[in-house]
Amino acid sequence: MICPLANVEEVFKTSEGAVYQCSRKNCYWLEFQNTTTSFSVSDFFKFKKRIDSIDIEKMICDSSRSADVEIVMPFRTERCFVLTVSDILNLREILDGAKFVIELNGQIKSILREGAMLAR
Repeated sequence: MICPLANVEEVFKTSEGAVYQCSRKNCYWLEFQNTTTSFSVSDFFKFKKRIDSIDIEKMICDSSRSADVEIVMPFRTERCFVLTVSDILNLREILDGAKFVIELNGQIKSILREGAMLAR
């Protein structure tokens, strides 16, 4: 559950989850697997990098029982993600979409600032 006092805006959403940005607390909220997890900006990108580094091909090809899931415990959270291959792919889609929108918004703001400075 996202804090009711937070000022959140949806960054990216799929049928499997969403990422929200909180301007008040300068953080991101990840909604995934029926839970919500708060990340500082830097921890959010570290978490994305960790999810991107999971070797899905190895998980699929490995016949041992322990290869069926990946356990990820993000830094500075109380959350533990137990992820199947399908979960990892869904989470990557959410995180990739959020990162794209975040970077796009940064570029748009930069262009608008430059345009405003030139108009002076």
